[in-house]
Amino acid sequence: MSQQPPRWESPIERAIREAQERGDFDDLPGSGKPLDLHDTNDPDWWIKRYAARENLDLGGALPGALALRKEAAGYPESLADVSREEHVREIIEDYNKRVLADRLRPAVGNLPPLLAKTLDVDEMVSQWRELRAARVPAASVAPADTSAEQDPPRKSWWRRLFSGA
Repeated sequence: MSQQPPRWESPIERAIREAQERGDFDDLPGSGKPLDLHDTNDPDWWIKRYAARENLDLGGALPGALALRKEAAGYPESLADVSREEHVREIIEDYNKRVLADRLRPAVGNLPPLLAKTLDVDEMVSQWRELRAARVPAASVAPADTSAEQDPPRKSWWRRLFSGA
């Protein structure tokens, strides 16, 4: 009686067993490591891990005031690539309009509403000027002109096709 009676195996169990025998589960990332269970009391643990693993920016999932605060924290550095003062003024004025519109929304729940502060347009423009002034000298100290060493620009593909070159 050393033989065991044949055991019924569900199709799923059979597929898992066959995959293990083929070695499909070998060398998976994280194999042999313990599971990270330190934040299982947090109901959003799975989305936080997913965002960290995939390097996702969850700024769009923030409530309005928090998203505005995060945006304001990036000023004036995020404006460094803007080339004209008028555009900087438009961006900051648009931000201030969105802050005021967010303040008009009704509060949700029993907590006091979160507020984002408006920004002084002239102060931001002066900070932007200082930032641009610091970046422009650094950009003007560029390597010598090497245009003579470079190949001339190529013609577009359709001009090359019809010119025979």
